[in-house]
Amino acid sequence: MGRGKVVLERIENKINRQVTFSKRRNGLLKKSYELSVLCDAEVALIIFSSRGKLSEFASNISVPTTLEKYWQHRYSSPVDIPLDETQTLYQEVLRLKAKYESLQRSQRHLLGEELESLTVKELYKIEKQLDRALSQARQKKTQLLLERMEELSKKERELEVENKQLKSQLELEHCFQSAQGLGDCSIEMGNEYTMIPSQANHAQQQSSTHTGYHQFIPQKRVAEDRTVNRSGANKCTAGWL
Repeated sequence: MGRGKVVLERIENKINRQVTFSKRRNGLLKKSYELSVLCDAEVALIIFSSRGKLSEFASNISVPTTLEKYWQHRYSSPVDIPLDETQTLYQEVLRLKAKYESLQRSQRHLLGEELESLTVKELYKIEKQLDRALSQARQKKTQLLLERMEELSKKERELEVENKQLKSQLELEHCFQSAQGLGDCSIEMGNEYTMIPSQANHAQQQSSTHTGYHQFIPQKRVAEDRTVNRSGANKCTAGWL
């Protein structure tokens, strides 16, 4: 049985897609190698997976060498770009490439890598750069901490003001409740020592009936009545307070 026709569309199954990618990538790398050996051709192959993983093959020294040769051929074509502009662009590419490599090398030095080939002067320069970066980082950290402390202090002051307001409100409510309780007490005391109108009239009638009559009251009884009256007055005053 012959192989069925493969439909060229995206494989939805993730596992099958990864397996197919690995097989076809290896086959493509193998074909590139065979082409370079059998035909004495300069081949450069670059493959990026869906996850960004790089796979490359170069029959020459490296892929960048072949790419540089490609760009030289590309920009040296009289059909696309004039010769003067091609040379200018080529010089710009070389300058940018050198700058990129220098920046990469400086970054590795700052990370403490590849320091063996550096001189004392270069090491001192790197040390100064690190000290300056560390100082700036500390200043920024201090600034952020101060701003955070100021924010917390402001929030603390706002909470103190709110706390005072709530405390004043509670004290006002407590005083109001206390005043209301004293008012009820005074009303009860007034009711206790207020005579009923009928009783008052009866007492007035008795007083008018016995007008001119002087009742003899012993001194001992008078003193007892005064003591009782004075004790009742003290109780009333204590209840009011």
